[in-house]
Parts: sequence; C-alpha cells; structure tokens
Amino acid sequence: MLVVCLGNICRSPLGEGALRAALRAAGQQDHVHVDSAGTAGWHSGKPPDPRAQACALRHAVDIGQQRARQLQVEDFFRFDWLLCADRDNLAAARAMAPPGLENRAVLWLEWAGLGQGMQLPDPYYGSDADFEQVWDLASAAARATCRRVAR
Repeated sequence: MLVVCLGNICRSPLGEGALRAALRAAGQQDHVHVDSAGTAGWHSGKPPDPRAQACALRHAVDIGQQRARQLQVEDFFRFDWLLCADRDNLAAARAMAPPGLENRAVLWLEWAGLGQGMQLPDPYYGSDADFEQVWDLASAAARATCRRVAR
C-alpha cells in the first residue's frame, strides 16, 4: 500500500502513520508493506511537516522518521494499491502509470468505503484542526483498509 498526496509532507505521511497503526492493531503489520510518496518532488528527502508530526504524536504515532519522496513509475510494480488523497493526485498518478496498471491508483477514502468521491483535504495552509480532520479521515480509511485486506 502506497499512500499518495502532492508533496509527501502532510496527508500521505499522516495516512502512512495511520495505516501502519491500524495494521499493527489488527495484527496485519507483517503482511502489508506500507509507504508514502508525493506526485511532486519539491520536498524530497525532508521530514513531514512539523504540524503533521505533532498531530500524529497526539495520537501516539511517530512519523518523524519518514522522508518525503516523489512517486516513481516503479511504484506501480512495487505496490498493489496506490491510495491517493484526492482527485488531482489520482489523475497525476494514473497519468504516469505503465499501461494496464492505471487502476492500481485509487481515491483512498472512496476505495475504503468512506463515501463516493471522498477526499483527504490538504491541511498545508490550515490550522491544527485541519490536520486533526485529516488524521480522523485517514484513520477511518486505514481501519477500513485493514478490513478490506483481511477479506
């Protein structure tokens, strides 16, 4: 599972952290490889936004060791699912997909069953409350993803 957003410093690190925590809670952590990436490479090599780190820590999840990286064509071969935060990043991911692998990239919240067209809003220009909203949505999607993987 690869969680994908734009810069890989806010939504996808929170999503990766939430997914790892949910998999651990479900006893599935040894069966699913989880990572995150951004469709843009502006922040490659940098840690998650300090506000994202603080948000995750409030939920007892440490994402401080993550480092931003840009989505690569090879990711479509390494991961069964690319869990995209929003429609724009879904379109960007699918545009770079090798022929026949476009459908590995999905709109994460919708794919997880949280609602048709549901997206993770970008909290970058927002407040702590916006980061908490992303955490809540990512956590719900992570729990639903665990149930889907267990089937």
